[in-house]
Amino acid sequence: MPIRLIVGLGNPGAEYEQTRHNAGFWLVDNLANSSGARLNRETKYNALMAKTSIAGQEVYLLEPQTYMNRSGQSVGALSRFFKINPDEVLVVHDELDLMPGIARLKKGGSAGGHNGLKDITAALGTHDYWRLRLGIGHPRTLSLQQQVADFVLHRPRREDQDLIEQAIDKSLLVMPAIVEGKFEAATMKLHTA
Repeated sequence: MPIRLIVGLGNPGAEYEQTRHNAGFWLVDNLANSSGARLNRETKYNALMAKTSIAGQEVYLLEPQTYMNRSGQSVGALSRFFKINPDEVLVVHDELDLMPGIARLKKGGSAGGHNGLKDITAALGTHDYWRLRLGIGHPRTLSLQQQVADFVLHRPRREDQDLIEQAIDKSLLVMPAIVEGKFEAATMKLHTA
């Protein structure tokens, strides 16, 4: 199945723009720019949204403006309206369990404590959607004394930001294959790059 909806997770507002939790927004912003799309506010979905073409496929780009833990409201509403199945959805999000610079693609699995994923799973009624996980590291593995909630809502160190941006760039290179439903090829390229 091709991907019809790419959701970037983050929190709206200037105070969150540069925080680790907004890595999903960063990727979708880059994807919109590279495909010539413009994200516009859609009050019906409480989100920024664009329709674009990637690898010859029509794709919706979505950035929920509900704050992270209510992301499912936007994803569920748009999916129902356009009759998009969960396995046609790719959610791009920050991942504490991966170091900065690493991106991983997977389908299904638990939310792993990620409130945005928990809410999307509840809205879609299944765990069976695709995830593109962008590593941000964990405060413990990065030898930081911050609590997780504080860590994700702060700006990464410059060296970590550079690595996250590299992971986004690698992810953008495999996005055409992901959108076409060539998940094995995309996974191999992304995980070995």
